[in-house]
Amino acid sequence: MRLLIDTDTASDDAVALLLALRTPGVEVDAITVVAGNVPVAQGVQNALYTVELAGKRTPVYAGRTGTTHYGHAVHGQDGMGDIGLPLHGREPAPGDAVDALERAIRGAPGEYTLVTLGPLTNVAALMERDVAPLLRDVVIMGGTSDDVGNVAPHAEYNVWADADSARTVFASGARITMVGWDVSRTYAVFGPQDWDELRALGPLGAFSVDIQRTLIEFCRTKTKLDGFDLPDPIATAVALDRSIATNIVRARIEVDPQTAQTHLRDDGEPQVDVVVEASRARFVALLHDALRG
Repeated sequence: MRLLIDTDTASDDAVALLLALRTPGVEVDAITVVAGNVPVAQGVQNALYTVELAGKRTPVYAGRTGTTHYGHAVHGQDGMGDIGLPLHGREPAPGDAVDALERAIRGAPGEYTLVTLGPLTNVAALMERDVAPLLRDVVIMGGTSDDVGNVAPHAEYNVWADADSARTVFASGARITMVGWDVSRTYAVFGPQDWDELRALGPLGAFSVDIQRTLIEFCRTKTKLDGFDLPDPIATAVALDRSIATNIVRARIEVDPQTAQTHLRDDGEPQVDVVVEASRARFVALLHDALRG
């Protein structure tokens, strides 16, 4: 399986990258960074650090800025929980992220799954280059199927941060699977007992808990979750193993221009597979396998 991953690398993104990079039979050929949780430069450093931690040499490309509404209150100033990691001094691969994505896709038509973990600024620019038919599929962590948001009453952050780009991507004609924040809130919340299980896996498991330090406080005070949730990892898990999505509905996604709400419409031509239920057990097993050792 060949992946391209577009990310606004913060604490849950880093866990998603480890999951993809360390799952057997998966090749992550490029990681591209978009502004979102943190500015692009910080996201590049976070991605490069995570690639090193995974023992890989996957190239990381700097991409575009479509928002300056960063997620520091959620993930910390450095995006990785402000726990003192050395997140500086690494060099990204030369060239533009969107160019790198297009080059990879045109070089291997029909082979790539594109996983998006941040605002869709880079991906919208990519879709304007008519590559949608050349992708195997696109898995988007974004939106919500139950109208409950995490940044506004009805809006999920990745769509809200660049709603225009989200509209472009959903209308692109690509084969899209949407894994919304509702899936994470229901099936990917990790409480204190889960933290102990992750730590017991070894250094990568401990890292995956430690970098959630500021997210834990945000979840406690804002989203009222008991622990922290991992939206990007569960979306990545669906990309890696479709059986993790146990209930999928086909719908037309309409992004509200005022609220950034993702409306599931049953009128018109449906263009998106929307995951509404998932197997927590399968997700956790896949994550543990990737982080073990």
